Amino acid sequence: MAKFSEAFLVLRALDVGPAVALVLLVMVVMNVVYSVVAALTGSLSDRMGRRRLLILGLAVLIVADGVLALVATIPGVLIGVALWGLHMGLSQGLLAALVVDMAPSDMRGTAFGLFNLASGVTLLAASVVAGLLWSRMGAEATFLAGTMFALLATAGLVLMASRSPAEGRRPSERLLSH
Repeated sequence: MAKFSEAFLVLRALDVGPAVALVLLVMVVMNVVYSVVAALTGSLSDRMGRRRLLILGLAVLIVADGVLALVATIPGVLIGVALWGLHMGLSQGLLAALVVDMAPSDMRGTAFGLFNLASGVTLLAASVVAGLLWSRMGAEATFLAGTMFALLATAGLVLMASRSPAEGRRPSERLLSH
């Protein structure tokens, strides 16, 4: 629920500057940052560990949502969008790696299917909530709610990771230790 559709980035851009070129720039900035960071995240995951990297990605999403909520200028939106792309670059490939880590080798196809189903349903639910907030309370409330969901997700991840050490466990049990 912490991340909703990127369409809300386009809506935020239209909210602060009606130029069509700004909408295109939003998508270019987000995707360029996402692509560059995603290319580097794999080796970073191997060195830094998946848990820390996932927490870092959520922290970046918190900042991105905060900027998008509170800075209603074109440069502010572009900074928020770049941070959103950074979050995606840090987290999207990492989530796929976590599926591989957790799933038995003979069930990886099923695991990816279930992961994508759950991700799609959650993205739809988050986007519906974001749309309701946007239509009733505005862009600021939408992105502040995203910030709150990301804070809750981060707190939950940190809490789960602190409950048990990873040493001596199978790779599928070390999800949060990396």
